[in-house]
Amino acid sequence: MTTPTRYQGLLNRYAERLPVTEGMQIISLNEGDTPLIQLQNIPGILKKNVDVFVKFEGLNPTGSFKDRGMTMAVTQAVHEGSQAIICASTGNTSASAAAYAARAQIKAFVLIPEGKIAMGKLAQAMMYGARIIQIQGNFDDGMRLVKEVAETAPVAIVNSINPYRLEGQKTAAFEIIDALGACPDYHCLPVGNAGNISAYWRGYKEYANSTETLAAVVDKTPVMCGYQAAGAAPFITGGPVDNPETVATAIRIGNPQSWEYAWQANRESGGWFDAFTDAEILETQKLLADQEGIFCEPASAVSVSGAMKDITSGKIPEGSLVVCTLTGNGLKDPDTAIAQCDVNPTAIPAQRQAVEQAILESL
Repeated sequence: MTTPTRYQGLLNRYAERLPVTEGMQIISLNEGDTPLIQLQNIPGILKKNVDVFVKFEGLNPTGSFKDRGMTMAVTQAVHEGSQAIICASTGNTSASAAAYAARAQIKAFVLIPEGKIAMGKLAQAMMYGARIIQIQGNFDDGMRLVKEVAETAPVAIVNSINPYRLEGQKTAAFEIIDALGACPDYHCLPVGNAGNISAYWRGYKEYANSTETLAAVVDKTPVMCGYQAAGAAPFITGGPVDNPETVATAIRIGNPQSWEYAWQANRESGGWFDAFTDAEILETQKLLADQEGIFCEPASAVSVSGAMKDITSGKIPEGSLVVCTLTGNGLKDPDTAIAQCDVNPTAIPAQRQAVEQAILESL
């Protein structure tokens, strides 16, 4: 009889590098272990000799990278005896929190901006049984309220101000190095609340440094490149944006909670921030689908927008190994995807000749 090798989630895989203690009840949906996909066609369009990979986090259990942090945050909350969790969200966090709360059989309360959430994400939170509170304000208002309420209500915050969230999210950096057998030269990420760029940098540094019990895995760290939507770009303007607006709802955040951590990643890695218009973001989303068969949500595509621009300009030089994080699945926001497609289904008779005619007209 062979030894079972079933993957059981990132808390099991990376327990020695995480705050997992003996006797903990692990709350997991077998998150992590997402594919690292090499782009085959877009580099040719750029006419540049670069190796570009995308870490497709949209294939986590609830369709976004949030599951990495949520498994650790909810596991710790249960370990501490919490009976409920709470978060502010533009969509992905609410879906993930609701799913892991259901798994743990505790309550989830999610605050979302009224009318400012993609339907796919709202549907998830509803199906997982969360108590959804729509506020007449934006994510930043929700974050302020969550912090205020948690001072007196018996709930554990599971936004990225929770340190256990970043601990879980850092494992994506481990997976990338494990998959490549090397550290990338550049890592490109969408930046909204800025927890992800902070977490990746933590993970890369941990793999590059030895401890008393763990040897270094690599001898370098990547340059961290963070990209925002032009209508929600506090790292470009240098301060909070009061009324952020962008079609990329996952990064529609004007006052990032991981501000200092993100600037630390920027400074220590020698990286940079940049911003792109909604039109540029949607163009890249469509390009990834058309040219690579990868369907990500709009916020994810900004990482590839940034990589393409910087590869074309030479800021990222030829010969580089580049990884872009795609934070969420395109099915999160189907309405936005459909709206930018110029081909609509047409009805024809259920006859062979009609089908052949339709095929010939399209060739």
